[in-house]
Amino acid sequence: MREIDKLFEKYGESHQNKFNKIIHWIFVPLIVLSLLGLCWSIPFPEIIPGFPYINVATFVVIFAFIYYIRLSIPLAIVMLFLIGGGVYLIELVYQSEYPLWLVSLGVFVVSWVFQFVGHEIEGKKPSFIDDLKFLLIGPIWLLHFVFKKLGLKY
Repeated sequence: MREIDKLFEKYGESHQNKFNKIIHWIFVPLIVLSLLGLCWSIPFPEIIPGFPYINVATFVVIFAFIYYIRLSIPLAIVMLFLIGGGVYLIELVYQSEYPLWLVSLGVFVVSWVFQFVGHEIEGKKPSFIDDLKFLLIGPIWLLHFVFKKLGLKY
């Protein structure tokens, strides 16, 4: 069995309840988006004048992408495109009248509250409690179901 399948199996053990799964489909993407928004908000020197897209969030994405490439090139590539869409949303908030860090923090806190409610309903603790890498597995665990539904190999 491939490493990624072992990770998905382990992650799936604490994600059997239908309501918990629904919560994850909604709030895992929001956690990723809000975490990137929080990282984007950390002051960072402008390396390329007029190009504010190299920041702490950029390094988080690079780290995650390298980890995902190790596990599955197709999932990594799709995640990169999804994160690109997320960056577009982050940029919209960044350009709005609302502070990005505050919006991101609010979404982050609310999303985690729902995650813990889902795990309370599930009756099992979140996977990342035992191993932090499962914070990275959650988003691609969801994505692998899309691949399966479409008949694509991941």
